[in-house]
Amino acid sequence: MSLHPATPHGPLPGTDGDPSAERRQLVLLTAATGCVAAAGVAVPLVSSLAPSERARAMGAGVEVDISDLAPGGVKTVEWRGKPVWVMRRTPEMLAALPQQDAALADPASRKDQQPEYARNPQRSIRPEVFVTVGICTHLGCSPTAVHAGTSNPSVGDQWQGGFFCPCHGSTFDLAGRVFKNKPAPTNLEVPPHRYVSDTRLLIGDDAA
Repeated sequence: MSLHPATPHGPLPGTDGDPSAERRQLVLLTAATGCVAAAGVAVPLVSSLAPSERARAMGAGVEVDISDLAPGGVKTVEWRGKPVWVMRRTPEMLAALPQQDAALADPASRKDQQPEYARNPQRSIRPEVFVTVGICTHLGCSPTAVHAGTSNPSVGDQWQGGFFCPCHGSTFDLAGRVFKNKPAPTNLEVPPHRYVSDTRLLIGDDAA
């Protein structure tokens, strides 16, 4: 009885029928097959463990160029799946802010809806540039910007400009501060942010 492995199709190439050579050839073939199989498993595993671009975007800071942001204009960017508004307020908009204080629920921003550096009347680092999450703090609807002088009866005759949530009627001034007796319980959220240059903002990261 032969002790070398069966080779139903004749001797393996390059062995000339020598049992020892055939055993060596089979060992090499088996090892090579194992390496190919391992590589086939390893690549999908590494790919599944690597974070996707969207996953990285959900937690990473978002850089915004504000060099082309006109006075009174608003840019919208996505951060952690949320819309974030960047508004360049005009001198007239800033002048209107203190006139609203008596009608606001939290004019001094005592509730923690902003970083400490934005706990000021403008709720911003630079007075003219306002950064806020564009989600109503009531039920998560998205308010819309409504300028002063609008004919919208839902915001009242003394409206100086701000944000209006059409879902349940909450209103916010141009610093995202909620008016009294509205469904929204708090001011709009100001996300962590910082300037990386005079014309670029990094939203989602305020570590210098």
